[in-house]
Amino acid sequence: MKVIMMIPYERQQKLLDIIENKELVKIDELQEEFPKISSSTLRRDLKELEKNRKIELLSGGAVKLISTKGEIPISTRSTLYSQEKEKVAEIAANLIEDGDTIYLDSGSTASMLFQKIIGKKITIYTSNTDVFSIREHIEADIIILGGRYSPVNSSLHGSLTESVLKNLYFNKSFLGANGIDEKLGVTTPTIEEANKKRLVKEHSDQVYLICDSSKFHNLSNVKAFDLEDVIIISDKEDDKLSDNVSLIVK
Repeated sequence: MKVIMMIPYERQQKLLDIIENKELVKIDELQEEFPKISSSTLRRDLKELEKNRKIELLSGGAVKLISTKGEIPISTRSTLYSQEKEKVAEIAANLIEDGDTIYLDSGSTASMLFQKIIGKKITIYTSNTDVFSIREHIEADIIILGGRYSPVNSSLHGSLTESVLKNLYFNKSFLGANGIDEKLGVTTPTIEEANKKRLVKEHSDQVYLICDSSKFHNLSNVKAFDLEDVIIISDKEDDKLSDNVSLIVK
């Protein structure tokens, strides 16, 4: 009987399917799935997948899927990890004092933070259009940045937003992210959002990344900046990130 061998692309796609189902798998387990493939060939395939940022090879012979996430509508995101986001928003709110001038990003966690700080005597610059749904008594001075409206994430962005941000400075900024990784930095689905976050970081005395731990070690389409001179506020610790950046969880 004639044996049909898979070409490298076919093997790599099958490897991805297996890893995607488990998210974390041992190389020995993958070898069992390909008994007729030599270990050196298998490792070459894995190296190629890592090179293309599909997987991450971990110490100890494990393989982890790198998730590339696009933008989920904010109406859906607001229902995901709501308890974790509530904790993050509470921590962030306690870092904001009367008299602060802050930037507050778009995103479901930032929208939760809005609710907790509108009673403070602060100045809030924001591109988050969820502010229009707030009905409570407002003490904060809120300035909405102009720009192109994105209903997917209730955000304003684009050249108009960027031109305004170039002339603004903040003592504290609170930014969201779709992916945070110790090697790949902070990523987001669009160039416009990445440019906006980058400008805010450059014009802020202190930058806080507010995100639940589901964003850890994920990858989105566009890099905004490296994990340098920022502090992450999240719901739990992460050893890899803690080695590279300050992490507040309580």
